[in-house]
Amino acid sequence: MKHLGTGIGWRPEIADAVERMPGIDWVEAVAENLCPGHLPESLVRLRERGVTVVPHGVSLGLGGADRPDEAKLAELADRAEALGSPLVTEHIAFVRAGGVLTASPRLEAGHLLPVPRTRDALDVLCENIRIAQDALPVPLAVENIAALISWPGEEMTEGQFLYDLVDRTGVRLLIDVANLHTNHVNRDEDPAKALDELPVEAIAYVHVAGGFVRDGVWHDSHAHAVPPAVLDILADLSSRIRPPGVLLERDENFPEPAELERELTAIRETVERATVAPASADGRRSAGGTQSDGGAQSDGDAQEAAPSTGPSRSTDPSRQRLGLAQAALLSALVAGTPVPEGFDRVRLAVQARALASKRADVVVKVAPELGEILAEAYRASFLSYAHGHPMTDGYRRDALDFAEYLLLDGHLADADVRRKVSDWWLERSGPAPLSRRPAARLVRATRRVLLRR
Repeated sequence: MKHLGTGIGWRPEIADAVERMPGIDWVEAVAENLCPGHLPESLVRLRERGVTVVPHGVSLGLGGADRPDEAKLAELADRAEALGSPLVTEHIAFVRAGGVLTASPRLEAGHLLPVPRTRDALDVLCENIRIAQDALPVPLAVENIAALISWPGEEMTEGQFLYDLVDRTGVRLLIDVANLHTNHVNRDEDPAKALDELPVEAIAYVHVAGGFVRDGVWHDSHAHAVPPAVLDILADLSSRIRPPGVLLERDENFPEPAELERELTAIRETVERATVAPASADGRRSAGGTQSDGGAQSDGDAQEAAPSTGPSRSTDPSRQRLGLAQAALLSALVAGTPVPEGFDRVRLAVQARALASKRADVVVKVAPELGEILAEAYRASFLSYAHGHPMTDGYRRDALDFAEYLLLDGHLADADVRRKVSDWWLERSGPAPLSRRPAARLVRATRRVLLRR
């Protein structure tokens, strides 16, 4: 596997600071936020300096019951080629459920949700990953996620699930040690046991991030400093194998650049102190290099060897069973339907509040004008809307639906605020700006709003 070194998550808010930081070997950028034909100048400059850029996808939903969307795979492939990336990464998660497979409404989570560690889910995930691997021009690595909730009736531990996934597909792993910490706090899962069970030789790189405790659970926020407990897990992993790359994630609440540099230094020092010498042929450790495994392949060999896939069989029955289970869970989280049997009702309520809160945070980033227009009333208004209006088609559509909800249901008493929201919605709700498209439907809707004044 390519040696990446120490990196940081590239975000527009810290782009200038990242360019000036010493010792940055590589960066990771959210794939969905990049346009191959119009890459941010900061990323272009970093690439010209020899800094590796890895696109990190968040919307494929490889752990979902449906097969991966061909258009999303093509977009991810385009980004990898435009950036000259050595690999791309995604998550072992589902992000949507319902639709034709389950004859139920299509729902979006707006967040990464855990897949059940069952044979059905593993069969579906393996096939989805093979589809993605065939569509991508570079190797794929998949990330373990943090979770607030546990599925009832799971058949494997996280380490066993990941081991079988790698064995059957040859996929690389992106191990997030902050997520291992989250699952330790929230689901009483031992990070050391997970590291004992997973195939460390398949690790492409490692994520490190911070979080906070609220409602009695650990939230993987990517908005707080990395706690010592997460560095301890990084040290444990590094004592087993030197990770090819380690990356600091920070998505919001950005501190001063000097504070990020201190965190990067702590990460480097943790890896250096903990890294062990490789095992020699007689099982003893020798000096230098990285840890080896008698059964592990070199990166070149791994590219040639066919993974152990077992007998070929249809995953359609597994997909339908998984789809029904995921649709029932997601509907309980975002549409207020009954909690499926076996789930912790209190913990599901915490997860539901977290999803609504994240929706509010992301929508105001996608549509900052709405936050400016509504000011202090934005958050309460959006959470009221979210309670009865599940997201069905992404955050941009969610922002438009929220504005329409405010306008058509009489939630805006202030005439000036109502006019500004109406103008914003009229300009953005069609396939082209209002000045360049027919607007009959919008005019009719606006007329309905005006009648209420």
